[in-house]
Amino acid sequence: MDNKKLNEMIDQIPVPKEKVFDAISKGINRDVNGGYGKRKKVFVGVATSAAILGITIASGFFNSTMNHVLANTPIIGGIFQEFNDRTGVELAHQDAVTELNQATTKNGVTVKLTSAYFDGNVVSITGFVDKEVEKGGNEKGEVSFDVNFEHYKGDNDPWLGGSREVKKVENGYIFQWKMDYPYKTIEENFTLPITIHNINGIQGEWNFNIPIQQEKNNTLAINQEHVYPANGVKVRINEILTAKASSSLVYETIEEYKEDDITISKVVDDKGNVYRFGNQTVLEHSERENGYLTTVRSEMTKLDPNATSLTIYPSLTIKDPKVQQLLSEKTFTLKSQRLDLGLQVNDVTQKGETLVVDYQLTGLPKNLGDHKLDIINHNLEYAFWLVDDKYLSKIDPENPWPPKNHGIAFNKVKLIDTATAHYQSTFDINGDENIQNFKLEDTILLFDFSNLVSTEDLKPFTVDLPVVEE
Repeated sequence: MDNKKLNEMIDQIPVPKEKVFDAISKGINRDVNGGYGKRKKVFVGVATSAAILGITIASGFFNSTMNHVLANTPIIGGIFQEFNDRTGVELAHQDAVTELNQATTKNGVTVKLTSAYFDGNVVSITGFVDKEVEKGGNEKGEVSFDVNFEHYKGDNDPWLGGSREVKKVENGYIFQWKMDYPYKTIEENFTLPITIHNINGIQGEWNFNIPIQQEKNNTLAINQEHVYPANGVKVRINEILTAKASSSLVYETIEEYKEDDITISKVVDDKGNVYRFGNQTVLEHSERENGYLTTVRSEMTKLDPNATSLTIYPSLTIKDPKVQQLLSEKTFTLKSQRLDLGLQVNDVTQKGETLVVDYQLTGLPKNLGDHKLDIINHNLEYAFWLVDDKYLSKIDPENPWPPKNHGIAFNKVKLIDTATAHYQSTFDINGDENIQNFKLEDTILLFDFSNLVSTEDLKPFTVDLPVVEE
């Protein structure tokens, strides 16, 4: 990969907020009780007292058509306004939202589910929990639900993907859960069992059976593909499903490397309309003779029925295999397998309860700006792992994280010299993440070059839409 491409990819690395890095430093993959390994997915929302609807209208986010819709939306649409859910507002205006009145009280806490809708690839549930939930163990303004759907247990529940929002109201909190429909074949009408196991640590079994329905999606078959030989990637656009207020794009990708990821960041039609994408459902992921096949159904804004073609903008995220070195050596060089990058370790020094690694990055583009250097500096904080060599094989490839008490996944980075990309990383070997009986000669350093480059925008391609007969 040449420096120009590398420079462009580094420029696209997302810069998370400071709280994200703080969370990483505390072990983002540990569960709420401090354990390691797979984290139980708990729906957490932080309430805000801001009037979201007022802010969005005042800022001009909604256009005049949308303001008209808001003005004529039934009362049930009010909660969607609060959560800035344009799809919900439109569906409420079309009387396509199911109003609910299911309430359950356990251990003094009442949960009431108020509405449900199913549009395209998204199922929405809204509800209310009373202020007694504040007697739980969460921080003020935070509400977390330990919940499963369809009688699944734990993280094996396919409904756990999506977004959760909570808002403080007079006597408690309102909330919205938006889940990605997880199955390949879409049922238009079904009942969704919901079990809330605890809220803010308050135990109970709040059980609900929610009717879910939507009218049949209209299907627009496309079946056109584009090949990127230099990247070992193929993208095939299969079809677009259109519901009342949204559409879903179904596409498949074939990648030469298993952990590479192709996403479609946007689509533009021949009328100039730009379509953005939300959450996605992976319908299939399998190995084939010509690579690794992934089929995806992704939420998108509603397709203009007058569009005759779409220009697709795909992006490729490269996953470079981690490289490793036993720390019995104090100086060594590591090379990326797929990128023109290297790590030259100059010194490894143990100072009491800390380990300091002095190193330089090689192969970076010249004259990186402050913004790119800041990105690299942040990402280096979690590009290194230290792992007890006896426990290296115990890392779960499906949920990779260093073993408890035998691995460290965070370090503090210091930039020594910009011109030579010279850094030092300091590891706390007896902190929350630690290695018991730490010895340099028994410790593996793992380094992930993928953290130094991000998404590469591939050349857009155009597909023709079939003519729909009236």
